[in-house]
Amino acid sequence: MSIDVETAARVAKLARIKVEPDALPALAQEFTNILGFIEQLNGVDVEGIEPMTSVTPQKLKRRVDAVTDGDQQPKVLANAPDAREGFFAVPKVVE
Repeated sequence: MSIDVETAARVAKLARIKVEPDALPALAQEFTNILGFIEQLNGVDVEGIEPMTSVTPQKLKRRVDAVTDGDQQPKVLANAPDAREGFFAVPKVVE
């Protein structure tokens, strides 16, 4: 797949990246190279290969999904400049 200069300019605009007009051909070529590499990766047979979380085989540490230090509302609200009825109070910003 080949990316033309107009497409490269559009991608740069969408990404809000300022690219000078004389740099657009090089950017288009770089996009083409990246897409070529992706097409090359799509051709790799990965049937039967397990997904990896790391380059070294290791088990991730697990923990129990339980609340261990809840019921801290008074301590948390003690730091608030304005707290009402158990919640942070903020000034109204929308009329």
